Amino acid sequence: MSNLSILSTPPSADYELLDSGDGEKLERYGKVIFRRPDPQSLWKKNLSVQDWDKADAIFLRDGRKADWEIRIGTPEKWTINFGGLKFHIRPTAFKHTGLFPEQEGNWNWMRKVINKRLPNQPEISVLNLFGYTGGASLACAQAGAQVCHVDGSKVAIGWARDNAELSGLREKPIRWILDDAVEFVRREVKRGKKYDGILMDPPAFGHGPKGEMWKVEKDFVGLVDLCSQLLSDDPLFFLVNGYASGYSAIAYENNLLSLVTKYGGKLEKGELAIAESNSERLLPCGIFARWSSL
Repeated sequence: MSNLSILSTPPSADYELLDSGDGEKLERYGKVIFRRPDPQSLWKKNLSVQDWDKADAIFLRDGRKADWEIRIGTPEKWTINFGGLKFHIRPTAFKHTGLFPEQEGNWNWMRKVINKRLPNQPEISVLNLFGYTGGASLACAQAGAQVCHVDGSKVAIGWARDNAELSGLREKPIRWILDDAVEFVRREVKRGKKYDGILMDPPAFGHGPKGEMWKVEKDFVGLVDLCSQLLSDDPLFFLVNGYASGYSAIAYENNLLSLVTKYGGKLEKGELAIAESNSERLLPCGIFARWSSL
């Protein structure tokens, strides 16, 4: 078993966590400031009420209703540079922005392990399940891997393709697959397909493009087992991210222990976090467990 570690995303030119507390977070994406709920911020805010009221977009909940209140003049969408890539940012109905900044550490880790293998293996294949707007897929393609990006949302895949265009990666070997993750993996197993790297970012609950239901407590273990059948004879990595509340990184790592027995290598697990730009506080954002052969 590995020790628990923290992957912390620092402030950068186009993104920073300005403040957090009282169940909210205040972030800057480019020149636009978002104010959103965050149940993890169980502490007091550092900035003043006036600072928080300067937000360009505020996500508000009123009973069962939830929507953005957007200041006049705020663009519908805009582009930022982050993690060596470019992204379209815009507020969505589920309070997301199109980017999970806490994943930057995982992108850098995948780039590193891919770059270490490339001199000895010119073709490296990676499967990204629940790929959303493409950050991980683009990072792997940028490093030189061939990527299969799978998501159940047509909108998310279109967004990811736009981000690839923005990042100068349109011609990279990325397959964009609109499908239910579990059903796609089952078919890949039957086809005898193999991948050198696999990553997944499963939600707590969701639906595929044909209404297929996903529940992490019911489907996660089976999906990891299916994916293990897709690993090549000399695999490179397996990464699992978690955002479902109540689960531990230890639980996710337990699903990857068999990889060490079979292939050697090492495991890591821990929390994903974002560092506030004006304090020493970290905002916890999720968990991860990852295995690499290197």
